Amino acid sequence: MEATIIKWLKQEGDTLVESESMLEVATDKVDSDIPAPYTGKLKKILVQPGQVIAIGAPIAIMETANVPAGQPVASVPPPAPQPLTISSQPAPSIASTGPATPTQLPLYDASGRFYSPLVRHMAQEEHIPLQEIERIPGTGKGNRVTKQDLLAYLTHRKQPIVTPQPVLTMEMVQQHTRPEDEVIQMDRVRKLIAERMVTAVHTIPHVTSFVEADVTNLVAGKRQYGAAFKEKTGIGLTYTPIFMKAVAHTIQAFPMINVSVMGEYIIKHKAINIGLAVALPDGNLIVPVVKDADQLTLAELAIRVHQLVNNARNAQLLPDDVVDGTYTISNIGSFQNLMGTPIIMQPQVAILAVGAIVKKPMVVESPTGDQIAIRHTMYLSHTYDHRVVDGALGGQFVKRVANYLETFDIGKELT
Repeated sequence: MEATIIKWLKQEGDTLVESESMLEVATDKVDSDIPAPYTGKLKKILVQPGQVIAIGAPIAIMETANVPAGQPVASVPPPAPQPLTISSQPAPSIASTGPATPTQLPLYDASGRFYSPLVRHMAQEEHIPLQEIERIPGTGKGNRVTKQDLLAYLTHRKQPIVTPQPVLTMEMVQQHTRPEDEVIQMDRVRKLIAERMVTAVHTIPHVTSFVEADVTNLVAGKRQYGAAFKEKTGIGLTYTPIFMKAVAHTIQAFPMINVSVMGEYIIKHKAINIGLAVALPDGNLIVPVVKDADQLTLAELAIRVHQLVNNARNAQLLPDDVVDGTYTISNIGSFQNLMGTPIIMQPQVAILAVGAIVKKPMVVESPTGDQIAIRHTMYLSHTYDHRVVDGALGGQFVKRVANYLETFDIGKELT
């Protein structure tokens, strides 16, 4: 719905070539370049760095002789577009001075807090008046109420609103530290992660089911076919694409795991788009998404995962790479963790943490009786939204994933 202008790469008066990068913007956790739509001159910049702008609003005026096909050449220049600015002060002409009905929710309230078109539309649909929405704590920039804030409020609308704590400054924090302590201010990505996690925990009743899987055959298959896989794909075989294939396959059997929740509505997705939590070099986290994972072979999944992880760690992800996820996997085993209780990424309803593969003695059934054998095992931790996923569905799903991994045939995948 909106983006933050980070930096202009060109100045007023500069000449641009079509598709040449002209500015950088930030949307969610991805920074990206915006290319020039035509060859021409940048006449006027309408939006300055740091400003938040709605998608589709004008940000600059270009002077160009290129006219898109099918459009007539105007003999008189059209009026210059007006910029959309987010002011920290209220707009007197539209600020409310009295009770407002949902259809009259203004752009700003009396305190100067801005309400986006999406929030105003949702408030109108839910019949929330200005006096009520003013009491909702906002997690957006300048304490603005975001879509997630409003959804969380609607879920707990009958509960009292907790007054938000005052914003702490560096000086206030330093008063409670020792001289040898270091105070580190969160960067934009870390603040966004914190906001999303708090909202998710506040909104979703999390439940986690644990299953132990015997993946001895999987480990043996990876060793046996690893060289052939690398020869075929050009990359080494890791367990991550296998986990992703297991999840995509199981979602087809349990489609109600592949849903989203919005208010009192459940959205059942046809596409199976699986996100993968990736730890970044700066300590932050991002979740690129493999689209239509159920339609990809193991080799195609491995190549796509390899591309996304490399792009994530080199800050080369595109905005489309981190949206539209319907289910998420967190490979905590890469840090030698055995199990975990991950937080669900809204509006998804489930997430799977895959633990480290370790060797341990187990009781193995055989035609001659039970035996003690050394096996490769791992824990699968399936966290789900108890509003729409009950223990039967959540538990059956993760057990089916475990069964799939226990019987997975890498050799068959390569043929």
